[in-house]
Amino acid sequence: MFRTRVIAALGAVVLALAGCAGGVASADAVPTLRWAVTLPAHWDPVVSGSGAQFRILSLAYASLTEINEKGEAVPGLAESWTYNEAGDQVTFHLRPNLTFSDGTPLNAAAVKSYLERAKTQKDSALFGDLTSIKSVSASGDRDVVVDLTQVDYQIPLLLGERVAQISSPNVDPAALDRSPVGAGPFKVVENVPGSHVYLTKNPDYWDAANIHIERVELLAEPDAATIVSGLQTGVYDLANVVPNQVKAAAAAKLDVVVQPGFNASNISLNVNKPPFDNPKVVDAVRHAINRQEFVDKVTFGIGEVTDQPFPPGYPAYDESVANAYPYDVAKAKALLADAGATNVAVDLVIPAQSTAAEIIQAQLGAVGITVTIKVDPNWATPFFAKDLALSIYGTTGRESPVQTLTAHFGPNGPLNLSTPYEPAGFAEAVAVARQTPLDSPDYRTNLQAATRAGLQSRALVFTYSQPNLFVKSAKVSDIAPIPGQIHWTGLTVTP
Repeated sequence: MFRTRVIAALGAVVLALAGCAGGVASADAVPTLRWAVTLPAHWDPVVSGSGAQFRILSLAYASLTEINEKGEAVPGLAESWTYNEAGDQVTFHLRPNLTFSDGTPLNAAAVKSYLERAKTQKDSALFGDLTSIKSVSASGDRDVVVDLTQVDYQIPLLLGERVAQISSPNVDPAALDRSPVGAGPFKVVENVPGSHVYLTKNPDYWDAANIHIERVELLAEPDAATIVSGLQTGVYDLANVVPNQVKAAAAAKLDVVVQPGFNASNISLNVNKPPFDNPKVVDAVRHAINRQEFVDKVTFGIGEVTDQPFPPGYPAYDESVANAYPYDVAKAKALLADAGATNVAVDLVIPAQSTAAEIIQAQLGAVGITVTIKVDPNWATPFFAKDLALSIYGTTGRESPVQTLTAHFGPNGPLNLSTPYEPAGFAEAVAVARQTPLDSPDYRTNLQAATRAGLQSRALVFTYSQPNLFVKSAKVSDIAPIPGQIHWTGLTVTP
């Protein structure tokens, strides 16, 4: 994670207090939220939509659907949706009189344009999530008709904040990084890369009556050690926080927000490359991993153990196969011996040094697998090209659990380092989950069956899950516990 020095953040605040470009009023004169955060690398949702930055982009962009505290799909830009009888077509009914912040109508044609761009743009991070969409058409101004390649009742969940933050078709996508134009609760009025982004309330947002903050200042996140003091002194009102800062924040009488999420971290193995082309070596790795050590040392006890791509208690989490490969050093050593695997050595390639990598190095070393940690800032290129043998990955999950499953276990899943490998029976099980309506009494059972099939994969060893952590001043009202998201409706900041 690239961080900017606190001086830059303080400078941004000075600029804000002095007044900013475009005649925007002084920040002290209106309810203002100052958020210390890693600024988005891209403001085009099509490019940045696969990462956690969608939470920040939700300030400027609205999505077709949203989720509630139970993780259920609820209306957003679309006030409702209907499936045909066969389940292979869904029509989203847009709210009337929607507009983007540049005045362009947000109609069915605009949504069609966005979804088609997400499917075809060369640098799209979303195209792999849209394989169920065959075509999109506009029926009048308010009906978006989505024809599917298969029966798929996950689409209302899929087309939420991560995938369907609709941008204005009146703006060249290449210009969105400089001047984002969406239909969200706020609109960008100043964007200085690496320093700050200022936004003001969008009066044309469909739920503007429930947006009580007039201005948001995104300030480049400083060194972690200064976060707590920055909130104490009023430089920030809200900040992302890492687990080892939680005690200091609580001691400073700041509000620590433990936001539920879909997060899960894993060890990624490439079964197409040695030594993991030997199933017994993979099983040895599975038994060599002590997940509790990750919870204790990485999350400082805030997280929890998981051996699935979801935290325990999530609807798709399958309790029946939990701890299928318990921590057992003796068994791991025996499996390596049985495989005839002596002097096993492998590189662990990661983007930056991490405690998790050091834990993996030590745990695998204890059973006879020598791990050399190699830091490559451009790690994403060989990872997504499936060129690495061993790496680690953490995902913030998806609103659609089926999307999460296919991302990890599908033959072309972006998080499947072993592409085109796919566990036997997964395709069939995940198809059944897709074909199950979200309100069906069989939905949870079929989801868990798909999880169970996916966990037969030899390509991933899951380790731990942790919630999303924020720290805020008492000036900021409670943040609704929406899994993985921040909803801006109802949030207040006391001057």
